Amino acid sequence: MLDRKPDSRFPSLVDRFVSYAKIHTTSSEESETYPSTERQWDLARILVDELKALGLDDVAVDEHCYVTATLPASPGLENVPVVAFIAHMDTYPEVSGENVVPTFHENYQGGDIELPKEGRKILADENPYLQKCLGETIITADGTTLLGADDKAGIAEIMEALTRIHENPDWRHGPVKIAFTPDEEVGTGVKYFDVEKFGATVAYTMDGGQRGEVENETYCADSATVTFVGRDIHPGYAKGKMVPSVKVAGTFLAGLPREGTPETTEGKEGYIHPIAIKGNTSETEVTLLIRDFELDQLPVWAEKIRKHAAEACAQWPGSEFRMEIKEYYRNMKYDLEKEPRAMSYALEAVERAGMEPIQGSIRGGTDGSVLSAKGLPTPNIFTGEQAFHGYGEWICVKDMELATETMLRIIEVWTEKES
Repeated sequence: MLDRKPDSRFPSLVDRFVSYAKIHTTSSEESETYPSTERQWDLARILVDELKALGLDDVAVDEHCYVTATLPASPGLENVPVVAFIAHMDTYPEVSGENVVPTFHENYQGGDIELPKEGRKILADENPYLQKCLGETIITADGTTLLGADDKAGIAEIMEALTRIHENPDWRHGPVKIAFTPDEEVGTGVKYFDVEKFGATVAYTMDGGQRGEVENETYCADSATVTFVGRDIHPGYAKGKMVPSVKVAGTFLAGLPREGTPETTEGKEGYIHPIAIKGNTSETEVTLLIRDFELDQLPVWAEKIRKHAAEACAQWPGSEFRMEIKEYYRNMKYDLEKEPRAMSYALEAVERAGMEPIQGSIRGGTDGSVLSAKGLPTPNIFTGEQAFHGYGEWICVKDMELATETMLRIIEVWTEKES
C-alpha cells in the first residue's frame, strides 16, 4: 500500500469526499442542454484545479463538461497499456442533492441508524451489508437529501489514489488516464465522449457497491412509449361518443401483471417498469422501461406490452394505440469478452488488496455499458456506496479505503503483466 505523507498538502480521502458531497451537482431529466444542469460545471472546475495540483498532464475540461487528465508512465514503462479510471459528477435527480450535510456515525455497533432530521432511519433489516461494517465509521446525509456517494465516492477514491502515487514518486507504474463525466444519472453520461481521442486500452468506472465486487454485466435496456388515442368531445354531449384516452391508459396500467416488475424481481430477472404517464382525453402517453440481461428477451417484453395495450383498447371501442421502442444500452458482457484482461486483472487486484473477489452484475447500467460498446472495455469497480438514490444512502469509510487500494493494485497488475 502506498502511504500518505504526514505533512501532506492534499486533503484526506474522507475530507475530499465530504467536500465533493456538499457541491450541488444534481442532473435533470427535463433539460435539453448538455450537461443537463449548469451546476455540474462547479465540481468540474474544482477537479481541474486539483488534478493540476497533483501534477497530471493534459488536464482539461471540454465543452461537454468532460474532465480528463493523464498520469504519465514511469520511465521505461511507456509501452504498458493505458489504464483509465472514470467516475461521474452528477447525482440522482429525483431526490434532493442540494445542501447535503454529511453525517458521521463512528464505531457502528449494529442496529438501525437514526438520521438527524425528518425522523428518517436507515433500517438494518433492509441493509444487511451493515453487518460487514461493525466497528467502522459510516457516513450518511442528515435525512433531508441523498448523500451523493453515487458517485462522489468514486471521484474521491480516484483523487486519493492519484495523491498517493504523487507522494510516492519511486512507485513504478504504466500510463493512467482519468475522466470525470456529467449526466450519468440521466443516461447520457458519455454521449459525446471521444473514446479514440481518450486513448485508453481499458477503463474502470468507480461506481459499484460492496467491497471486493467487480461487475462485468449490466441490463440490456430499452424504453417503450405507448400512446393511447381516444376521442374528445364536450362532456355535456359525450354519451356514446367520448372515448377518454386517460381511462384507456388506466385500463392498460391496471392490466399489467405484478410479476415481471422491479418490485417482484431480483438477480438476473428482467422486468417492465411504467415510470410516467401524461395526457388528456384525446391522447395519453405511457412510458415504460424494459430491462433484461439477455438481448433476445427485449422483444419478448415489448410484445407483452403490445399485447396488454391491445387488450386495453379492446375494452374501449373506438380507441387505438401506437407504440415506439427506443434503444438505450446493452449488456456490457458482450464487449468485455473481447478483452478478458480487463476482468481478470481487476479480480486479481481485489485479491492483492486483501479481499475475496466477487464477480457481479448490475441491475441497471453504467457509463461503462456505452463505453464498452464504443470499443473501450469498462468493468465497474466497487466504491462502497450503498442504498443510493434515496435519503437512506450511506457508505463505510473502510470500503472507500479498500476501493482506493484496489485501484492502485489494478495499476500494479497491468504494469507487472504487460511491461
